[in-house]
Amino acid sequence: MAKHVYTGRFTTENTEDIVVFIIGMRVNKRLAIHKWLPVFNAMPGMIKELYTNKESLGFLSMESYFGLRTTTMIQYWRSIDDLLAYAKSEKHLAAWKNFNKKVGNNDAVGIYHETYQLSKGNYESVYVNMPHYGLGNAVNHIPVSAERNNARKRLNV
Repeated sequence: MAKHVYTGRFTTENTEDIVVFIIGMRVNKRLAIHKWLPVFNAMPGMIKELYTNKESLGFLSMESYFGLRTTTMIQYWRSIDDLLAYAKSEKHLAAWKNFNKKVGNNDAVGIYHETYQLSKGNYESVYVNMPHYGLGNAVNHIPVSAERNNARKRLNV
């Protein structure tokens, strides 16, 4: 099913603090499927849990990208406390323990994450002829007005 395309220029309100969390994995040895497939397979269950319990977990939205060797997920969270609480959750800790048990320091697969804490007023976005996407899928998506018609105005600088 096609997503609705919002014709014109849109932005997001930047009135709330948010957290951007980038997480992914890299297949370093393609033939070592038994090493990287368990890492890859751990994610769908956690993603389902995040979307099923968005409000209580503080999870806002996510975009996924798949390359030849690397996967990346850009996640948007309500707060750093919510993200850190999820990191200590049963499902995540089980996946982390399983990763360390099966992969550990083996160089067949790598994982990474980056966390960015953004204060209200210190981020901006623009979407032209796009469906809800990225930050526009995570927070309030609004038409660009005269007061917000360029990045400097959207950032209030």
